[in-house]
Amino acid sequence: MIKKIFFSIIKFFLIYTSIVIFLILFFRFIDPPVTAFMHFESRFLEDLFSYNDITYKPVSIKKVSKYVPLAAIASEDQLFFEHFGFDFEQIEKAIKENTYRKRKRGASTITMQVSKNLFLWSERNMIRKGFEAYYTLLLEIFWSKKRIIESYLNIAEMGNGIYGAYYASKTYYKKDPIKLSINESATIAAILPNPKKRNPTKPSSYVISRRDDIVRQMNLIGGKSFIVKELFF
Repeated sequence: MIKKIFFSIIKFFLIYTSIVIFLILFFRFIDPPVTAFMHFESRFLEDLFSYNDITYKPVSIKKVSKYVPLAAIASEDQLFFEHFGFDFEQIEKAIKENTYRKRKRGASTITMQVSKNLFLWSERNMIRKGFEAYYTLLLEIFWSKKRIIESYLNIAEMGNGIYGAYYASKTYYKKDPIKLSINESATIAAILPNPKKRNPTKPSSYVISRRDDIVRQMNLIGGKSFIVKELFF
């Protein structure tokens, strides 16, 4: 009986993984019409599957200012091009600091955030973290770094119901994302991870301070030439 249950679990896992890999390969080339995170965050019960409260339009990374991915990497994950989805040094630091910090410190890489936004939900618990690690590993195996950062810039929440760089740029600065300046890109990055309560066009002293720090980090890691080298070689 135990042996039968064991093989049933293995069979289920293999079938589930096959389906997930198919979806990951599909989304490597085709942008998702909606993500799991958008679904759970939207008021979909009021207007099932219409998502009228969401502004989302995926665009090619070539149509986004190079300062935007640079700001995201400088603020969120400076070892993005070096690790395989997990920054274990930052994870270890977060675990130690969270034993005494009131406000918990995160250690999610950009790939981990893509896996959460694309496939999962926002609630923090060990089950979600386990699935997040599972999807992160598969994304790193089957996607390029360029596709991962492109997807991040398209599906990350950047305001209340605002997803991705396209509508963030259009909403806050009334321009196409290709025209965003270094300060504008850094300010959008500075409102994360709390975009519902922060507005880059009306930045608080905290957002301004964080923006200035992100600009410094953008220059320290190599500036625009760093992004061109890593993503557009």
